[in-house]
Amino acid sequence: MSDLTQIRSTGVPHAASPTWMVRRHDPDFRGFLSDNAAGVHPQVLEALIVANGGHQTAYGADAYTTALQEAVRFHFGERAQAYPVFNGTGANVVCLDLLVQRWDAVVCARSAHINIDECGAPEKLAGIKLLPVDTPDGKLTPELVDTVAWGYGDEHHAQASVLSVTQSTELGSVYTVDELAALVSHAHDKGLRVHLDGARLANAAVALGVPLRAITTDVGVDVVSFGGTKNGCLGAEMVLVLNPEAVSRPLFVRKLDGQLASKMRFTSAQLLALFDDDLWRTNAAHANLMAAALADAVRTIDGVQLTREPQANAVFAIIPPDVTPRLQARYPFHIWDEATGEVRWMCSFDTTLEDIHAFAAALREELART
Repeated sequence: MSDLTQIRSTGVPHAASPTWMVRRHDPDFRGFLSDNAAGVHPQVLEALIVANGGHQTAYGADAYTTALQEAVRFHFGERAQAYPVFNGTGANVVCLDLLVQRWDAVVCARSAHINIDECGAPEKLAGIKLLPVDTPDGKLTPELVDTVAWGYGDEHHAQASVLSVTQSTELGSVYTVDELAALVSHAHDKGLRVHLDGARLANAAVALGVPLRAITTDVGVDVVSFGGTKNGCLGAEMVLVLNPEAVSRPLFVRKLDGQLASKMRFTSAQLLALFDDDLWRTNAAHANLMAAALADAVRTIDGVQLTREPQANAVFAIIPPDVTPRLQARYPFHIWDEATGEVRWMCSFDTTLEDIHAFAAALREELART
């Protein structure tokens, strides 16, 4: 009897297992909840298939992660280093952890994701004190940074040593190249290192009509959280070190913060797919275009007040509070501000004009019921 036959014949009898993997959602159901709610771009799925099969060395010593380093240097400059991670929270925590000492603090907009949407991860995991600043549109300025970046040398005062900028911001606004350059230069003059939360960096670059490095490397950003999941990936983010002199031991920090993938080739393959034929740009351009179309479709509807002109792929509006839950049941989306009734509608790489027209019609119907 062969070894394989022996293994099969001595298996423990068991009852037949039910079928678990069946389609459990309606693939035609659409919404504007988040660009994370979209599916995976077909080219990304194909990249995972290509990367599958055979064995590759784990923890990043694989051919796809090696190729990713080449792609990152092409887009961000010869000194750029890529460290794939699992998710956006992890990318932000690792980036900040690379830049701080135990007594340091991070300046950020009050609306920044690291301040309001990370469940305290920077504070809990990296022990970082955040210094949030109120902004009118989600964008920081040198003058706003100065309101909290002071008290240097005073042991009673956490030392503001890092500036964290979000591009595009949580409020959907986009820093111009000149705005970013002035802000980063001011931070460096004060001795602050600069982190850029780029969960939607692709959308910002497309909105400005510039390459990725124009709003990162070329303006002097030190580290970047590069987003892939919101732009068509299954689950792929990346810590980008643009200034190696500004960080300490990224390999160790990534592992310590629980963001080292064992089968990293599959994370890297997704990111490589985004860089192939500038798929990152195509996906982001479509999402931005759909947001503009959505804003145009609802701006003339009585009872709808656009609160911000869309600059990337987010649309913000105020609608009557009794309309919101009924509309959410048909097209999921987030309430942004309970006090004012402001809501947020996000567009993604797979949003269609048909989705927008149907949503606008549903919005009219629900408003007519008030």
